[in-house]
Amino acid sequence: MRSITTFDLQYAHRFYKFKGEAQYLHGHTGVLTIEVEDTINKGVNMVFPCNEIQKTAWDLLKNFDHALILREDDPLLPAILKVYEETGIKDGHPQNTMKGAAFKTELATAYPDCRLVVTKETLTVEGMIKIVYDLLKDKLNIAKITFTSGVNAASEEFVTKNNIDRCPLCGISLNENGVCPKCGYKK
Repeated sequence: MRSITTFDLQYAHRFYKFKGEAQYLHGHTGVLTIEVEDTINKGVNMVFPCNEIQKTAWDLLKNFDHALILREDDPLLPAILKVYEETGIKDGHPQNTMKGAAFKTELATAYPDCRLVVTKETLTVEGMIKIVYDLLKDKLNIAKITFTSGVNAASEEFVTKNNIDRCPLCGISLNENGVCPKCGYKK
């Protein structure tokens, strides 16, 4: 069985080194769908609560929402960081509470304080799927990810392999100590 959760993302990026589009920043709205597969938890009669999938994924994905996403070799990157520094937004603002958890992987690095994500490759719909899977593969049993942005869309299916211990009362993942962070159930 599968649970499906959808996220709306707004971001700006550019297709650096793509003919005819390299110099322009493009504003985009994207729809990311994550399908999580598992057995039905008899205690709560569901695969994995969609609101818990949303919380788990959104903690990292909100770094992409209303963010600037640039490739690590984009010559705009140093100039943008300089402007961020000069205007005092590089280290964030106390009113910026929409920050996700910082991350650094082989594919991308998030700088939540300045709403910037730096990627290894140009951010295409296929690239976003690779990044999202890499970020969440150990947290959720992801069976499929679909990302649509403008007229571009891609999907990829994955073999689920995680054996995630879940609370029989809530259906959410137990922490490393075997305790449910929501209701306190102990394994």
